[in-house]
Amino acid sequence: MPATPVTAATAHKGDIGVYFTGLGAVTPIYTVTVTSRVDGQLMNVYYKEGQTVHKGDLLAQIDPRPFEVQLKQAEGQLIKDQANLQNARVDLARYQELIKRNAVAEQQLATQQATVVQDEGIVKTDQGAIDSAKLNLVYSRITSPITGRVGLRLVDPGNIVLANANTPLMVITQIEPITVIFTISEDQLPAVVKKFRAGQKLQVDAYDRDLKKKLSQGTLLTMDNEIDQTTGTLKLRAIFDNKDDALFPNQFVNARLLVEEKHDVILVPTAAIQRSSQRTFIYLVKPEQTVTVRDVTLGTTEGDETQVVSGLVPGDVVVTTGVDKLQEGTRVNAQVTDGKGPRPGA
Repeated sequence: MPATPVTAATAHKGDIGVYFTGLGAVTPIYTVTVTSRVDGQLMNVYYKEGQTVHKGDLLAQIDPRPFEVQLKQAEGQLIKDQANLQNARVDLARYQELIKRNAVAEQQLATQQATVVQDEGIVKTDQGAIDSAKLNLVYSRITSPITGRVGLRLVDPGNIVLANANTPLMVITQIEPITVIFTISEDQLPAVVKKFRAGQKLQVDAYDRDLKKKLSQGTLLTMDNEIDQTTGTLKLRAIFDNKDDALFPNQFVNARLLVEEKHDVILVPTAAIQRSSQRTFIYLVKPEQTVTVRDVTLGTTEGDETQVVSGLVPGDVVVTTGVDKLQEGTRVNAQVTDGKGPRPGA
């Protein structure tokens, strides 16, 4: 019978990683909802929607004139009360000299002492009013509390804003760095905890929804302190520098945690692995261009490659496509792929 055309690959030694994959969402380290801390009219906005701002940058200005007036009033009241205090202290000093000569009653001296203490309290109150007015002036200049990206403007200039109102002025989210919170099974937890406690930095790759495109690479930052009993999973947080803005807040991603990397193991294409209800096997191409069924024991599977623990040696040629037409002893015309295109089999 004519030889059956098949595609084959050569078993080789290489490295393969052990990954735990979990569903996750991009979560900023800091998200700040900015509201006004004083009442007043919003005069100016100094940022553009979507702009990256730095900590301390001026974002908006609330009309400062009412607070400037309050400051002047408080400073004037302080000057007046300081003069009263100074006069009370002079009278107290005079009474203290007169009491030595029994020229005044002790009650009058005690009353004057109380007056001085009272005036000192009034001066401190005035100073508090000045500090409060100065603080309101500071609060009228709304600055960025963090470095991050500003969202859409929520209040336009000209509107009256109220302190701690339900409507914020803007929302700022930190983009660089950013984190991904994802879950793994509780059965996978011991391997992760062992590596994490040993101080190893575990690599985490963020992939798109279809698990085809790698978006960014980061490291495991921390893990939650309890397992969710309803799902049997644990939350982990990975951090990414996100210099290219590949990750966006609340974006759905697949996180792949690299737990172990196996070196110098036997690898074959995953397509070569065949399974039945009783065993796992491959079709091995013999030198005389016939195939034989070979039972194998598998290890880690990653992408298009699978580790073979036993049953093969480097250099063995295994069939990857066309296995549906094969049986023990079938003569084949195998084309072995080496990653650069097909080449005739030996």
